[in-house]
Amino acid sequence: MDKILVLDFGGQYNQLIARRVRLLNVYAEIINFDDISLDKIKENGYKGIIFTGGPNSVNDPLSPKISKDIFKLGIPILGICYGHQLIGFLLGGKIKSTVKNSEYGKIMVYKNESPLFAGIKKDSICWMSHKDYVDTIPDGFMVTAKTDNCSCAAMENEKLKIYGVQFHPEVTHTEFGIDILKNFVISICKCEPNWKMENFTTSSIDKYKAELKNQKVLLALSFGLDSSVVALLLNKAIGKNLTCVFVDHGLLRKDEGDIMEKLFRDKFDINLIRVDARKIFLEKLKGVTNPEEKRKIIGKEFINVFINEAKKLNGIDVLAQGTIYPDVIESGKGSSATIKSHHNVGGLPEKIGFKKIIEPLSSLFKDEVRKVGLELGLPNEFVYRQPFPGPGLAVRIIGEITEEKIKIAQDSDKILRDTFIKYGLEKSASQYFTVLTNTYSVGVMGDKRTYEYCLAIRSVTTDDFMTATWTKIPYEVLEEISSRITNEIKGVNRVVYDITSKPPSTVEWE
Repeated sequence: MDKILVLDFGGQYNQLIARRVRLLNVYAEIINFDDISLDKIKENGYKGIIFTGGPNSVNDPLSPKISKDIFKLGIPILGICYGHQLIGFLLGGKIKSTVKNSEYGKIMVYKNESPLFAGIKKDSICWMSHKDYVDTIPDGFMVTAKTDNCSCAAMENEKLKIYGVQFHPEVTHTEFGIDILKNFVISICKCEPNWKMENFTTSSIDKYKAELKNQKVLLALSFGLDSSVVALLLNKAIGKNLTCVFVDHGLLRKDEGDIMEKLFRDKFDINLIRVDARKIFLEKLKGVTNPEEKRKIIGKEFINVFINEAKKLNGIDVLAQGTIYPDVIESGKGSSATIKSHHNVGGLPEKIGFKKIIEPLSSLFKDEVRKVGLELGLPNEFVYRQPFPGPGLAVRIIGEITEEKIKIAQDSDKILRDTFIKYGLEKSASQYFTVLTNTYSVGVMGDKRTYEYCLAIRSVTTDDFMTATWTKIPYEVLEEISSRITNEIKGVNRVVYDITSKPPSTVEWE
């Protein structure tokens, strides 16, 4: 299988680059620039290398750099943004930084003839985000694109198959960006587009049939997409030798635990243990208002409950986890900076005593996990359902968690989802949910004064969740949602709509 190496120099779009390459049916993997040697790069047989962007200036002595001997490997290289500047710097060019040449957002780029731009419109919009630029190109290179403010928006040494672009072809804002990546990966690197998800599914089932023969495996099944796909994959491979434990913390969407339990027991005949831990989690969360503390308590208590259940089972040596590729990268194992920690990366505490941990999806992005799920028979509505945070409704309830608040959050979320489906809006919005604020407001119901909760609706539209815009929900739909919530849910007398994009806000409130 042909592979592309994405060398991570700390940029925000590194996962997006790898995802775009995989959409071309070519496998791409992200590795920190400092975590792989030139000998290992050569040994792994990569057909091409992409230098990512990054927040640093190459002129800073402490900025991330790699040995210029990488250019002697004879492997085609594409530098993007910082990676473009790094190529120029390492090969003797000059990089400058001026306010005048700073470019952010959508910029018109003018391209010359180049294998990188083959079949692409000469003038088109690209996405820029830089203040440094290549002022003097290295010997043997030629400029292949420019903008009104940047004299070198792209450069190349066709003989050495080294290319650089100042803009970001991986983002959807760049016209023909995927075509540029295709020209590099398929035409220049000569990769065979044979990375197919059906191959992954079949080979994974065969792999675990052999690897886990006669071994018993335990999986914490949250009914999220990732752990659910792992459950179905391993069920195909080892059947009843897989035991799934569902820790019910009571913070799922309305009736979701019952619906998913029925699906996995009745349709897939999976060996499933459901642990009712609702009272435990409520007690631990009593009086807690800080969102990060909520997350930590839920994560810690989930592990405690899971450990207690695991101790009741005999002869299980293998732990399976629903870790996916972004979890690995964001936990600092594949990038230059840790974005956030994931409790399912690196295994549960050693005191559980498992001899082996397996992570069948650790090389896949979320869209790839969805494809595997569909192949394994997960219903379409489950695979493409609304994203849901690990701590569940705890981060959609501002302030202390109580049974009353959980019921309000569940019932209002159900009304919102049902109304979106009624008006055919469920596919036009990327994520939508309700937030129970910790604010009370005065109202009047049945000629009586009320002082009850204010509830917020959040709905966003996005391609990649790195940026998002608020959804333009028709007024009549908002009116119906508001009317149903205030009429059907006790404790809410006011509904507001969050019209903030990301940035400056995040999608979730906590």
